[in-house]
Amino acid sequence: MRKEYDFTAARKNPYAAQLKKPVTIRLDQDAVAYFKSLSEETGIPYQSLINLYLRDCAATKKKINLAWA
Repeated sequence: MRKEYDFTAARKNPYAAQLKKPVTIRLDQDAVAYFKSLSEETGIPYQSLINLYLRDCAATKKKINLAWA
């Protein structure tokens, strides 16, 4: 028996603004391998680890020091 659902009184997802945005990014193989090895050690998916690291950089306003020789 199939039930029909009425969503007219449903609330919007309060966490919808916090959802992740899919992007395409090109990374070096070494960088991906590094995060994949961390993933195996920690049990956290490597994409989540990359996201956590980037969030930490943004939160601490970490800047890269580019010095061209």
